Amino acid sequence: MRSIRNSIALAAMSCIVSLAGAGNVVAQEQPKQGGTLVLGTYQAPRHLNGAVQSGMATALPSTQLFASLVRFNDKWEPQPYLAESWQWSDDGKALTVKLRSNAVFHDGKPITSEDVAFSIMSNKANHPFQAMFGAVESVETPDPHTAVFKLSQPHPALLIALSPALSPIIPKHIYGDGTDLKSHPRNSQNVVGSGPFKLKEFIPGKEVVLERFDKFFLEGKPYLDRVVIQINPEDTTLLIGLERGDLQMLPFAGDVTVLRRAQTNKDLVMLDKGYEGIGAEAWLAINTTRKPLDDKRVRQAIAYALDKNFITKALTAGFAKPAIGPIISSSPFAAPDANPYKLDLEKAKQLLDEAGLKPGANGERFKMTIDILPGTVAVSKNVAEYARTQLKKIGVAADLRTSADFPSWAKTVANHDFDMTTDIVWNWGDPVIGVHRTYLSSNIRPIVWTNTQSYRNEKVDEILAQAGIEQDAGKRKALYADFQRLVNEDAPIVYVAEVPYHTLVRKNVGNPPTSIWGPLSPLDEVYLK
Repeated sequence: MRSIRNSIALAAMSCIVSLAGAGNVVAQEQPKQGGTLVLGTYQAPRHLNGAVQSGMATALPSTQLFASLVRFNDKWEPQPYLAESWQWSDDGKALTVKLRSNAVFHDGKPITSEDVAFSIMSNKANHPFQAMFGAVESVETPDPHTAVFKLSQPHPALLIALSPALSPIIPKHIYGDGTDLKSHPRNSQNVVGSGPFKLKEFIPGKEVVLERFDKFFLEGKPYLDRVVIQINPEDTTLLIGLERGDLQMLPFAGDVTVLRRAQTNKDLVMLDKGYEGIGAEAWLAINTTRKPLDDKRVRQAIAYALDKNFITKALTAGFAKPAIGPIISSSPFAAPDANPYKLDLEKAKQLLDEAGLKPGANGERFKMTIDILPGTVAVSKNVAEYARTQLKKIGVAADLRTSADFPSWAKTVANHDFDMTTDIVWNWGDPVIGVHRTYLSSNIRPIVWTNTQSYRNEKVDEILAQAGIEQDAGKRKALYADFQRLVNEDAPIVYVAEVPYHTLVRKNVGNPPTSIWGPLSPLDEVYLK
């Protein structure tokens, strides 16, 4: 069996050496106990159980209430959390996890392997990301502190899938009562988890109040007494609260106006680290079944008509980076050279000519509609308006269509009732979890954030199937490079920008979250100076 004990020991030794070398600096930055951290969010959770719901709104509180088996540092390395160690079998089809013996739920009941098995299989049955645990056939429980994942095939994305935001360990004695997990009343009230904080109060649409869990399994943590998540749909209002000191942290700040204003405030620190695993990309998704968009030359022409450098510099004030393809540049599997599209209007016109779309007497080749994702400006509304201007230059007349709200837009896209739409989609750490869903022909479904482009390429399906089980990291990276080149050539999506999420904190916040999951990590190490 291949063990990671040695790598953990080396990492720990490295940490000891670096702390010793830091001397007085470390002593001066000793975390303090106590205090209340108030953070703001513009998305309201329906409930607090991340085992059955994806997304920022639920994950922010869920990762504080529920612990997971592993967590990750800022180098994409898995770290012990509820699991104190784990081992893979040689064939990659079994993962044995050893649990901490001192971990208990908020009601005092010990956490056992039965809870792990129940949580994983419940997640598999209920979570929208079906690929996360699709390969998990069962979780065996040979003793209370050992869980063995049995897989139908190797699943190199499994450890990432065991992260706090994706697979919280929930108590079987609470949720195993036969009630539908998605609508279970304990998702919102009297929540029992095992994370660093326990639920004090949840007022939907307004705030989530969390208190320190004194029996948290990591000794001396969390440092904070309370975490209060305040909800307000207005970014600017949240920023004002941060400026006044009513809030101490504002994660997922990506609005250009907010970032510009925060940049000039000497009392605030802007952190762009902590979103590598989240991997948010803004793009223009194309319905590949609509004529003439079913011709890849037409889609390529659209890609050549846009200047991504202009978008990132002018529309996002330089805060964003140009997107390079299906996999975000911060991922270990990114292929920076896979995207050939740079602004070339003549090339775009040539491709449209080749596709038989000659300009008419008024210079128009065809008409299309661009839908706009609600709630975003710089990387959605402004991008749509810019795209309309650019497409006109190559003879394509584009009308813009707005939706009344997010559910309306989501319904339109889920029904495949669009030509092209702006969108923001997350990579979610490993391509198996957040990338495959957009491109697999088997995932063309009437659900938002699936393959709503109706994109089909048998070779892409084959590569993704192979990459999803490849255990050699180098070979896996090469497979994903081939995948990215194929998709960029087919152009079912025009990649625009990497969303410039930042975590804004006041200067009295110590140890702000900067792992690959950033604010979707437990805040047990955060303290107030």
